[in-house]
Amino acid sequence: MPNTTLPAPLSASSATLDDPIEQQSFTSWATDASGARTAESHLQLSGLYCAACAGVIELALRAEPGVIDAQVAYATRRATVRWYPAVTRPSLLLQAVQRSGYDASPDLAEPARALRQREQRAALWRLFVAAFCMMQVMMYAAPAYVAAPGTLSPDLLRLLQWASWLLTLPVLMFSAAPMFRDAWTGLMHGKPSMDLPVVIGLAVTFVVSSGATFAPGGVFGHEVYFDSLTMFVCFLLAGRWLTIVASHRVAALLEGAVSRLPPDARRVGPDGAFTLVPLRALRVGDQLRVLAGEAFAADGPVTEGRTQADEALLTGESRPVPKGRGDAVIAGSLNLLAPVTMRVERLGPDTRFEAVVALMRSALTQRPALVRAADRIAVPFLCAVLALAAIAGGVWWVIDPSRAVWVAVSVLIVTCPCALSLAAPSALLAAAGSLAKRGVLVQRLDAFEALARVDTLFFDKTGTLTEDRVELVCVHCLPAARVAGLCDATLVRLAGSLARHSAHPLSKALALAAEAPDAVWSDVAEVPGFGVQGAAWDGSIARLGARAWVERGVDPAKTSSEPSYASRVWFGDARGALASFDFAEVTKPDARSALAALRESGVHLALLSGDAPQRVQEIAQALGLSDAQGAATPEAKLARVTAAQAQGRCVGMVGDGLNDAPVIARADVSFAFAQGAAITQSRADFILLSGRVADVALTREVAHRAMRVLRQNMTWAIAYNAVCVPLALIGWFPPWAAGIGMASSSLIVVLNALRVDARV
Repeated sequence: MPNTTLPAPLSASSATLDDPIEQQSFTSWATDASGARTAESHLQLSGLYCAACAGVIELALRAEPGVIDAQVAYATRRATVRWYPAVTRPSLLLQAVQRSGYDASPDLAEPARALRQREQRAALWRLFVAAFCMMQVMMYAAPAYVAAPGTLSPDLLRLLQWASWLLTLPVLMFSAAPMFRDAWTGLMHGKPSMDLPVVIGLAVTFVVSSGATFAPGGVFGHEVYFDSLTMFVCFLLAGRWLTIVASHRVAALLEGAVSRLPPDARRVGPDGAFTLVPLRALRVGDQLRVLAGEAFAADGPVTEGRTQADEALLTGESRPVPKGRGDAVIAGSLNLLAPVTMRVERLGPDTRFEAVVALMRSALTQRPALVRAADRIAVPFLCAVLALAAIAGGVWWVIDPSRAVWVAVSVLIVTCPCALSLAAPSALLAAAGSLAKRGVLVQRLDAFEALARVDTLFFDKTGTLTEDRVELVCVHCLPAARVAGLCDATLVRLAGSLARHSAHPLSKALALAAEAPDAVWSDVAEVPGFGVQGAAWDGSIARLGARAWVERGVDPAKTSSEPSYASRVWFGDARGALASFDFAEVTKPDARSALAALRESGVHLALLSGDAPQRVQEIAQALGLSDAQGAATPEAKLARVTAAQAQGRCVGMVGDGLNDAPVIARADVSFAFAQGAAITQSRADFILLSGRVADVALTREVAHRAMRVLRQNMTWAIAYNAVCVPLALIGWFPPWAAGIGMASSSLIVVLNALRVDARV
């Protein structure tokens, strides 16, 4: 770690930004291998117009003392910066971005929204100036086009050209200023931007036209192109403004998925009075009053009141969830009905909301393989564009010098690869945003490509295809009960009332099945591994649990080898065993239909579970699965997946348990449920917050749609260059038409990417 003395903050706003408490909302801390404390901050950027801009910002941030690494995603205009708190501070990171010619703010809802508004307002002003000046320049150029030969005097023509030159200055110095700035900054950092050929074309056009205006008949001839220049800038800025509006729409959707916490909360004091405090002032154990329509500020149970919560953006559950006393609420979810009081159990990074935000930020700052490949060829491509334009200009100088300039300019403009650089990230990020609204988090954007190709899906059973509970499916009334005149319903109520005193899953299921308690028990005791017993009103002892214990009252200490009950529980008293109850796992409501949809789409489905083979086969039969393997150890699951991959299959895995982590890491694409093990989630490509199996099929459908849109974008970008470059070379594509084509191609790519979200 470098040893550098921290400079003093430059302003009050910088001091606020550098406050460690303020940093908690956009920065996380860790420790590196040497034991030094590190930080990771997330920034929102503005002023980016091409993929090369991201490289310029990365270089500027990495050059800042104390910065370990910086990653910038052009499509989402986000940066992730790792740095040493002992050497630098967030305000210096923002200043480094600003010195490189761009703007930045913490990746928070309010600053990011203000940054987008400033960017959109500035883009609109530049477009307005360019459009106004373009119309005036075209008005002055019209007489030269429509006047009959000899009717327009040279003095009047010069006056019109001088007026056009004067009106072109604000277009270049104000409207097109960001293009020149980006091109120059990129050259200074060794990262030529996509604006470089554009500004070269603009500069050449302006110089040649200025020479023709002030020295007609000289080396630059007498033709001026101010109308084409201003028209090009206007059309290009119009396309960029529409692109900004479309990308801001995507940003707002993504922001809605990760920005739900309120700025402050009502803390309940010892006297019952409410005090409005910022979130950073909250502590575990605080009581908060949350009004209807407000978001919960922390994780914890409701202590007073009843309401319903909207958890759609956090769990994918579209219906309001009832919340009463003792029910847990999630930070970021919305209180819909009535005021409630809650107790703070988890704050900040410990909440489920912050875990979701961290996953989203990680995905939004990734560079998929297709984007990295495009970045690698950007510089050679720009060099080829410049060479091609120079060759075209030279050839036309020989053929027809009067057309050489605008042919070279057209080639420079029309070959700008902005659409190509936007093709992949725009489609993949639109897919990630649409899934986030349904409670599916994307951890790796590259996984969309693998998911679209997957032809084999392996599922775990418990917690994946089945609920984490069982249900009563059968009651067996034994002879002693028939003699006593007890019916099935009475037996369920008697046994269920005793089961309420046990925490065993089968006891919970039996208590849930009992409509109402049918007895009050005293001296209740639970014997681990055997069951629960209690004394009735007349002093008689009743037992619920293992058969031998219920029938004979065997001393557990002397029969420790007796197995505990698995899916059947017995109930009896002094008269002997009265009934036995059979239980079965509950499959998720949408499991069968979701598996059927996946099967119809051509995916081979298989069930891998460590549970007993007979039970696994029963679940497989209920879900319509013909390929099922029980008693599968983690090693067996891994071997099965590896064998399928060796056969050339693209394999996916869906699981939630700790034992699924190795096979999830091995699979080509993987899903984990948010309720499962943390290590399993960390290795998965997609995390299902909702717990719905149907979201696996939904995600695969979105992946297919995203890859289809991506291919359309790539095809359009390549076809555009393949058609327009030859037209520009042969002189059939003037600069103003090249500007329209360049702006339109980028806009079409972005708007087409929004179709990924159209049906979700």
